[in-house]
Amino acid sequence: MALHRLFQLSSVLRSTVSLTLRRNIGISAVIFNRAKELDPVQKLFLDKIRDYNTKSKASGGIVDAGPAYQKNLSEEVTKLQRLYGGGDLVKFPDFKFTGEFGLKFLHCVECLCSSCS
Repeated sequence: MALHRLFQLSSVLRSTVSLTLRRNIGISAVIFNRAKELDPVQKLFLDKIRDYNTKSKASGGIVDAGPAYQKNLSEEVTKLQRLYGGGDLVKFPDFKFTGEFGLKFLHCVECLCSSCS
């Protein structure tokens, strides 16, 4: 009986130690990768991303977007407004539930019960 408990405790201890070591090795790998020098391709990639980020913040939108892009964008927005009845395409729509169905729907969403379905 005591031997059986010892084996169970040993199993739990082994899994806990294994989990802790895996976590520590994972964190150590991330820290080690940050500490070492980047290879030239990674460095070039990160430099280009940072350069694009500064350019997009300076221009306030898409980098190097010419008049053709702006014209195409406005045409597509106009098509979408015509297709979906106008309105602001950036703003999230407001939903208004009315009547008995709306109240039942809101009740089921709040309580997540199976009796309301």
